[in-house]
Amino acid sequence: MADQLALTVNGEPRRIAAGASIADLVVSLELDPKKVAVEHNGEIAPRSTLASVMLADGDVLEIVHFVGGG
Repeated sequence: MADQLALTVNGEPRRIAAGASIADLVVSLELDPKKVAVEHNGEIAPRSTLASVMLADGDVLEIVHFVGGG
């Protein structure tokens, strides 16, 4: 599908619309971009750049979300 990208997210295949950013992906997973750490193709993506880094076909991401508690 030309209008979708094939990604690997936390080891699982996933598709997202072409032109999506890392932040778009995080939101589509129902996570808060302010409460995640993202590794994009082996590099840590600074939280401040999540909305500006566009995804590409074949990208590999690991997303860890922080859970509060005590």
